Amino acid sequence: MPTRQLFPTHFYEAPIDSPDLIAELDESCRTLAQDDVAGRRWSKEHGYRGYTSYASLDDLPLRDPVFSDLKRHLDRHVAAFARDAGMELGGRRLKLDSLWVNIMKPGGAHSGHIHPHSVVSGTCYVAVPPGSGALKLEDPRLTMLMAAPPRADTFVYAEPQPGTVFLWESWLRHEVMPNAAKADRISISFNYRW
Repeated sequence: MPTRQLFPTHFYEAPIDSPDLIAELDESCRTLAQDDVAGRRWSKEHGYRGYTSYASLDDLPLRDPVFSDLKRHLDRHVAAFARDAGMELGGRRLKLDSLWVNIMKPGGAHSGHIHPHSVVSGTCYVAVPPGSGALKLEDPRLTMLMAAPPRADTFVYAEPQPGTVFLWESWLRHEVMPNAAKADRISISFNYRW
């Protein structure tokens, strides 16, 4: 075959097979949203439709054992993703750098962005009511295609379920589609560094 693929973009999807953990995370996320005054204030000031602990709490695995349990699961998934992506870590492991809760109310969305200063980013989905929106991933070549004809896979939409973990390299531009459900979508996002 004269054509081969170079420099693939890796995307990882796997379940956390622990309904009890997902139920505990749901409860902890909702409690945080009630108790975290600084996070609610930041969300309101920045037009975030719902709640995020992104700018207010940076110690969730130390603060609540259920997030520590989640971290143990994520560490294994991230290690598998790093192997699959061919990352040469020299015997080291990627380390959790940040982890935050997102509760998107109906109508809430998050525009396209990347996660600078990280190697692997991802999201674990806790509550995903029908119609609550997919994760939209953008072809990283998009800004360089200039006069190229359209391609069918310029955008890929990944549909989560409760307990789904998505991982990608942090440079991959992505966005959260609007929540068209009648209930909140709850997720936990995170970054790993080297």
